[in-house]
Amino acid sequence: MKPIERSRWGSDIVEIAELREAAKRRLPRVVFDYLDGGADGEVTLRENCRVFDDVIFRPRQAVKHAGYDLGARVLGFDLSFPAILAPVGYSRMMHPGGELAAAAAAGEAGTIYTLSTVSGHKLEDVRAASKGPVWYQLYLVGGREVAEAALERALKSGFHALAVTVDTAVAGNRERDIRNGMKQLLGGSLVSKLPYVSQFLEKPAWLAGYFLDGGRPKLENIVIPGKGPLPLVGVGDALARAVVTWEDFRWIREMWKGPIVTKGVLTGDDARRAVDEGSVAVVVSNHGARQLDTVSSTLRALPEVVRAVGGRTEVLMDGGIRRGADIAKALCLGAKAVLVGRAYAYGMAAAGKPGVARALEILREEFARTLRLLGCPSAECLNESYISVPHYWS
Repeated sequence: MKPIERSRWGSDIVEIAELREAAKRRLPRVVFDYLDGGADGEVTLRENCRVFDDVIFRPRQAVKHAGYDLGARVLGFDLSFPAILAPVGYSRMMHPGGELAAAAAAGEAGTIYTLSTVSGHKLEDVRAASKGPVWYQLYLVGGREVAEAALERALKSGFHALAVTVDTAVAGNRERDIRNGMKQLLGGSLVSKLPYVSQFLEKPAWLAGYFLDGGRPKLENIVIPGKGPLPLVGVGDALARAVVTWEDFRWIREMWKGPIVTKGVLTGDDARRAVDEGSVAVVVSNHGARQLDTVSSTLRALPEVVRAVGGRTEVLMDGGIRRGADIAKALCLGAKAVLVGRAYAYGMAAAGKPGVARALEILREEFARTLRLLGCPSAECLNESYISVPHYWS
């Protein structure tokens, strides 16, 4: 497989944690903490990453293979390596390039980009920005009529699959956002904003880019009839009225003629129900630990879901991926591929498209090295024989 050309930006950055620090330096506190934070006490946020330490590799030594194939096949698409870009809301607030930058970098890296409903760039423009397949992630923000209009646009634009998120009965309690005045900054009065303004003045480069981009971008893919795109301030209340139920899958299937992926399952029962409702893939996900705190880490929930679907559908996983070795461990436990969110979003927030490209380079190079050190010839050959897991997982 032809190697991906190394980007110039960030060549001195060697791990995702350093991209996180670069994002932290550039972003105002409220924006960084929106990206970085989780729900309540952030127990699950920490556990999503920590749990990978519990899985121990069992390499094959003194072996040599003619080549090492990093590729994966997901929903019929060949990926350069088994990492898909997850939907990240408010990306344009983090960097003016936002979703356009991420989609372009994903296409050039030979993988899939997933566009969030809560996005600042029009879905038609995002689709055009990528050379590769693009998925659309669905919330019912604004109601069924608004969602149907977005699905029609996505189909017409050539989106390849629909990811239906099912774990947002209400927005999680993200305490960092409360402390930093996210609600006031998005829609409060001028007086209510004043205690939080210093965050922005401390980051003049971000502030200049934000205003040059028009300031306060609207959500271009949530178009309310007679009113136009939903402003950022309106999304919280709208999301609380946007619960997706299993019954909604009936009309979603009628609207969307392509593959449907159910994102946000943590139990075998929900995974089986998703298959019964027509999903061709499920994503084991706790929404990046941003919804209900102290739920299972996704890596630990993965084996239950894999056993439950019994090969009837493809199983993907997101949550806590910071290393190429993390990708390998997820594949050993039955995932076809992983979705990465914060890992690339840190790069996007730091530098736009070059930052996303550097994040993908790091993960791909680490994954390639892990395969060779395991003595495993391909991503598809990874299985439980290459790892040991704690006895209490079973």
